[in-house]
Amino acid sequence: MQCAPADPDSPEARVLVKELDAALAAICGDSGSGSFDPADVRGPCSVFLIARDGDGLALGCGAVRPLAPGVAELKRMYARPGSGAGLALLKALEAQALAFGYRELWLSTRCVNQRALAFYARNGYLPVAHYGRYVGREESACLGKRLQ
Repeated sequence: MQCAPADPDSPEARVLVKELDAALAAICGDSGSGSFDPADVRGPCSVFLIARDGDGLALGCGAVRPLAPGVAELKRMYARPGSGAGLALLKALEAQALAFGYRELWLSTRCVNQRALAFYARNGYLPVAHYGRYVGREESACLGKRLQ
């Protein structure tokens, strides 16, 4: 599995993000697309990654963007079911955030998204205070991890 930077508006990225939107809409009733702007992951200390298998097939995507001093936000994290790309992608995004100088990585997902909550818990993410657009939104679960 290889994870490499890509343009969030590339055809492969758009396909993956549309798959994510459909999956989230089925789970949560909302695609979450309104909380992502591709421009947010094109600037300094941000990145959009695509995970690929040995044949170059795109299996997942995710992004890191600046949130606060020392803190990055994980956005549009998605791995095709059964692909095994999720863990590789998360580790690559964490490594990239650390390389940018971030000390923490935060994210928000919906409380009903039990699969995502379990995945992040297995990988060391713990609840953090609701931040930014998620303040006061009880349907959101905000998680964070100290990077090392």
